[in-house]
Amino acid sequence: MAEDNASNVTEFTVSELAANLKRTVESAFDHVRVRGELGRVTIARSGHMYADIKDEKAVLNTVMWKGSVSRLPFKPEEGLEVVAEGRMSTYPGRSNYQLIADFMRPAGAGALMALLEERKKKFAAEGLFDPAHKKRLPYLPRTVGVVTSPTGAVIRDIIHRIRERFPARVILWPALVQGDRAAAQIEAGIRGFNAMAGEARPDVLIVGRGGGSIEDLWPFNEENVVRAAFESEIPLISAVGHETDTTLIDFVSDARAPTPTGAAEIAVPVRADLILALEERGQSLKSALARRVHHDKDRLRASRLPRLETLIAQKRQTVDYLEAGLRSGLSSAIKSKQIDLTRTGARLRPEPLKIEARRNRQKLGETAMRARPALKRIIEEDRTALAAQAKLLETLSYQATLDRGFAIVKDGKGRVLKDASAASAGDMLEISLSRGRLDAEVAASGKTGPQPVKPGAQPAKAKKPPKPDSPPQGDLF
Repeated sequence: MAEDNASNVTEFTVSELAANLKRTVESAFDHVRVRGELGRVTIARSGHMYADIKDEKAVLNTVMWKGSVSRLPFKPEEGLEVVAEGRMSTYPGRSNYQLIADFMRPAGAGALMALLEERKKKFAAEGLFDPAHKKRLPYLPRTVGVVTSPTGAVIRDIIHRIRERFPARVILWPALVQGDRAAAQIEAGIRGFNAMAGEARPDVLIVGRGGGSIEDLWPFNEENVVRAAFESEIPLISAVGHETDTTLIDFVSDARAPTPTGAAEIAVPVRADLILALEERGQSLKSALARRVHHDKDRLRASRLPRLETLIAQKRQTVDYLEAGLRSGLSSAIKSKQIDLTRTGARLRPEPLKIEARRNRQKLGETAMRARPALKRIIEEDRTALAAQAKLLETLSYQATLDRGFAIVKDGKGRVLKDASAASAGDMLEISLSRGRLDAEVAASGKTGPQPVKPGAQPAKAKKPPKPDSPPQGDLF
């Protein structure tokens, strides 16, 4: 009986049973949505993700292929509550059932906020939010770079506001601002603008989008976007969401605007305000200059010289005072001297004065008698010394030497010749004798002598003795 019942049961191989189970599970749970907490999370080298979704009583193996992983709007981390969508399947090799997830998101705003706070603490610890790293915005940028959606209202608002305030060139880098591919495109826009060079490179960047939920704004909380904004060499203004919305790019940017329109107002000044400020400063400068000129005029008027009549009148008065004082003083001095002279004359007697004068005349006569012989002796001694010097001068003079038969020979330039080799054949020489002078020409043999006078020529006349201003007698030696 048991054998008959057993014969009615269909017999499967293990593989057949596993395949049937797989078809049954996949057909019954072809699209499911599961909520739970991420357990282990593993990203393989192939890019596929293997994770566990669990609650208090069960664990569900989950697989997400590489293409779906790359589109995730957040980084899956252990302990994060998520909602996953996909289909159920089995893995016959281990007799496991698993979820093939196509999409995954954090479960509610609470989980995203917890993840946001965790990333915020991480970046703050690394110093990405330090004010020391923030760059100063340019006052008058020529080019403004904008990273946002090309079809949204953000870019239109920014361009309109910039044109109203201070027209500047606006360059748009199109990027998605929502979804799983938004973070990569926003990062590419920031780094792309920084890689530009020349006049096309923006002076300031605006990264923005309109308002939305925390899920919509999540690309601006991604690590790659935050680090790209921190590493930007161009000053960056964050304009994400409304004034109450906060993303991590707001903390790392160089300036935060409450709205995209506010970002345009931060980026460029108001041209009309600048013109008005210049006019006000010009008026202030003119007023200050006028006050200075008026002040200098007053100072010049106060410090200018008085009239000539005033100066002369003052000096005349001074001279009158001095003249009156001088007359009074002179009169007093004369009277005082007269009194002193009267007193001195009263003390002097005529007889002693005559005796003193007679005695002085006698001394003067005696001194004159003694001085005459001494003066005669001095004169005789000086005459004798002068005669001796004159005789010595006459003896040593060159004229006395010439009288003894010597002669002075000079070349054509008037130089005295002391050596026969100093003269060449044909040179004209001047020979000075005791009385007169001869002109001679040096013969070819090198000997000198008087030259014969040609027939009919006049004999050379003796020249007068040299004048007192001729070379001194020392030239002979």
